Amino acid sequence: MKSMKCLLAVALAAVCILPDGWAARKKQAELPKSDREVWAETAYKIAYPVLSNLAAGTLHANMPIEQRGPSHPEYGAYGDRTKYAYLEALGRTICGIAPWLELSVDTTTRDGKMRKELLDLSIRGLRNAMDTTSADYISFAVGYQALVDAAHLAQGLRRAPKNLWGGLDEATRERIVYEMKQTRKVRPNVSNWLMFTAQIEAFLRSVGEEYDQVRVDYPVRQMNAWYKGDGVYGDGEPFHWDYYNSFVIQPMLIDVLGVMGDGFPGLRERVLKRAARYAEVTERMISPEGTIPPLGRSLQYRTAALQVLSQMALQDRLPKSLSKGQVRSAMTAVIRRFFEQPGTFDSNGWLRIGFCGAQPEIGEAYTCTGSLYLCLTGFLALGLPEDDPFWTAPGEPWTSRRAWSGEPLPQDHSIGD
Repeated sequence: MKSMKCLLAVALAAVCILPDGWAARKKQAELPKSDREVWAETAYKIAYPVLSNLAAGTLHANMPIEQRGPSHPEYGAYGDRTKYAYLEALGRTICGIAPWLELSVDTTTRDGKMRKELLDLSIRGLRNAMDTTSADYISFAVGYQALVDAAHLAQGLRRAPKNLWGGLDEATRERIVYEMKQTRKVRPNVSNWLMFTAQIEAFLRSVGEEYDQVRVDYPVRQMNAWYKGDGVYGDGEPFHWDYYNSFVIQPMLIDVLGVMGDGFPGLRERVLKRAARYAEVTERMISPEGTIPPLGRSLQYRTAALQVLSQMALQDRLPKSLSKGQVRSAMTAVIRRFFEQPGTFDSNGWLRIGFCGAQPEIGEAYTCTGSLYLCLTGFLALGLPEDDPFWTAPGEPWTSRRAWSGEPLPQDHSIGD
């Protein structure tokens, strides 16, 4: 009994003095999380079920397919979304976390360990997705929707050329190129869909493959023709109140012109100027409580509405009117409002259809569980290293918080173009 008491005393002493003991871990857990920790842990939580299952060859078996069924008035036009769901989940997940995966490999920090794990899972998952004998093989020739998410995957691979694309074996890379070219059979709608064809061709050029310049020229020139002014494009000729400027149009224009800009003299700088204005407006739309207006269709994409703002932060192109500390603080508030809401995830960690929580009634006939992972594009700024001023600058109240608290407020003006 005496020896048992001695052992217990030694063990308790070790817990108290060792930095990795229980007491130290408990104290660390009680500390408030930094903004980057909130971003990284949330992105990991969202991406992990998709990538871990694809790496294990169980995505088709385990991913639930929540969608609007035959009772939806538009179901007949879109049909069962199951055949697209897996490519949607893969392409949209990679599209959002790719800049984070592209950071230098680091296994000494929690942030580094999470992204290293997701990078490894992504490489293994893409190998399974491109293996025609795998239970998780994903064909890009299953129908028109495949064009959309092949483009998201292409955009993601462009965003991580060294660690992700460069980390794939030759057979997987060759199969991805083959599958990308299969989408040329799809005739895109005359809308934001034009950018999907351009994104795929830009990707093919970037990896040294044969590409079709016409499938870039027409979309880029058409989108430029649909520019409405003050940083906003039409999704087609009409203007719509929605977030498609952030979901697709402006991020893909920026990335396509980053590869193909030599064919459009001067346009890239104009596009970037417009994107900076759109980012400025997006920041002003974030309420003091960290909410954004529920405007337009596809609200179930959640933080994808912040993609342009995040992209401008990633590329160090935020407008001078916005400090890095206020943008980070505002975006963190939105991320927390969306992903800490009960019902956002099911019991196995998969996203549910909804804007804030589970709201299946807002699901569109063209979306399902896989579609929801576009939300990760709002996390692009995770591609900035931990010591970047975006993360180290002191947090500041964002525009609407200053406005509604009576603090001095900068004027807001439109841009000319």
